[in-house]
Amino acid sequence: MDTNTIVAIVVQVIAGVIGGQAVGVALKQAAMGQLTKILGGAIGGVGGAAILGSLLGADPAAAAGAAGSAIDLKNILGGAGGGAILTGIIGAVMGAMKK
Repeated sequence: MDTNTIVAIVVQVIAGVIGGQAVGVALKQAAMGQLTKILGGAIGGVGGAAILGSLLGADPAAAAGAAGSAIDLKNILGGAGGGAILTGIIGAVMGAMKK
């Protein structure tokens, strides 16, 4: 693994955790713990960025290995969106299980 890939994954995880925390605040009735929001956000962040990246296609700058290509909109938006979506799904499932 090169450093560009590691930076991209770190950006995806951080964006996913932020997205997961935002949804966790919005879904207070689900009463999720911090660990659930962090793990859901991190996993969803990496998955969401991978899905968005595959839908949008390969970036020529990323293929060239530019240092700034790891911190692009695909990683940030895909990470935040994926983290928010997965955390929302987990919250909905946990909320339904408590009823």
